[in-house]
Amino acid sequence: MRDTLIETLMPLGIALGAALIALLAVQLVHWMLLRLGRRSLLLTEVTNRAHRPIQWVVVLCTVYFSVQDTADGAKWRLAFLHVDRLVIIGAVAWLVASLLVVAEDAALARFRTDVPDNRTARRVHTQIVMIRRVTVAIVAVLAGAVMLMTFPQARILGTSVLASAGFAGIIAGLAAQSVLRNMFAGLQLAFSDAVRLGDVVIVEKEWGRVEEITLSYVVVHVWDDRRLILPTSYFTEKPFENWTRTEAALLGSVMFDVDWWLPVSEMREELRRALESTDLWDGRVSVLQVVEATGSAMQLRALVSAIDAPRLWDLRCFVREHMVCWLRDTHPAALPRMRAEMTSAMPLHSTLTGQTQTTDGDSRVFSHSIDGRARAEAFTGPEQ
Repeated sequence: MRDTLIETLMPLGIALGAALIALLAVQLVHWMLLRLGRRSLLLTEVTNRAHRPIQWVVVLCTVYFSVQDTADGAKWRLAFLHVDRLVIIGAVAWLVASLLVVAEDAALARFRTDVPDNRTARRVHTQIVMIRRVTVAIVAVLAGAVMLMTFPQARILGTSVLASAGFAGIIAGLAAQSVLRNMFAGLQLAFSDAVRLGDVVIVEKEWGRVEEITLSYVVVHVWDDRRLILPTSYFTEKPFENWTRTEAALLGSVMFDVDWWLPVSEMREELRRALESTDLWDGRVSVLQVVEATGSAMQLRALVSAIDAPRLWDLRCFVREHMVCWLRDTHPAALPRMRAEMTSAMPLHSTLTGQTQTTDGDSRVFSHSIDGRARAEAFTGPEQ
């Protein structure tokens, strides 16, 4: 009993001591890299991201080799080493994923999205974020596959699965049709440049900004702080508006119904003064046109521009409020109104002075003149 206990505790003690030494060595290397990386943001990021997974990998590998060399006769040796291998595989996958994330963050840092013309940066951010999700998923799947291959039973199962791969592929394809469609749609969105992170879109009659793109769904941050979650296949199968597809600058219109008495030139000058008084206007477009003139009113359209959609919305509201106040204060007679004209009934053949009108020859079509009688005969036939 005593010998068995010694055989059990001694290898574990040696493995624990080796693990502590390895952990101390990793910590010293970590401190040295941080000191060396004070002037390198990339080295600091790699050191911080990879610190924990490297600790796990080094310690687990140290324990694995220590137990393998010192516990030859222990009954628990094979089971312990198998579990240790599984954890090592997971730690290595964690390390690889961390390094990939660091590389992707370094690529993202080169493209700033807090600048006015950020279309290219948003496209790159969308693609890199999608690549990050795909690579992390691939690393996780590969790590799981390697873990399964450490079991002899899994190898036999793998052979059986490969033998029936055709039938299983058909069943899986039918069962996961929508999932696969959304996954491929997500990859298509990332690399087709149809929609990017930060794009302003109109979907389902809602105005919002693309907040997140995954392999299965897209999150649209609606203007009133709601979140509209749509499958990625929606953006490949249905039409939608992308207000920032090529650039963020936009044009917007403000409509006015006014009376015909309004001097349009004065209103055009006032619109220009109003736009110059606000920082919402980008200075590109200031147009006022009469787009409709009906019997009761004129319809004017003010066309204005802004650097992005949120500023454009505020600018349109500002122009509408300012011009309404200007019309009310300076030209109240030009406000929309309804007109009605009252006239008295008059005899058909009476004049304004009450005299009966005489009928001259040019007032008739089918009689009184030679040509009129000829037309009458053509329509009614010859006189009997």
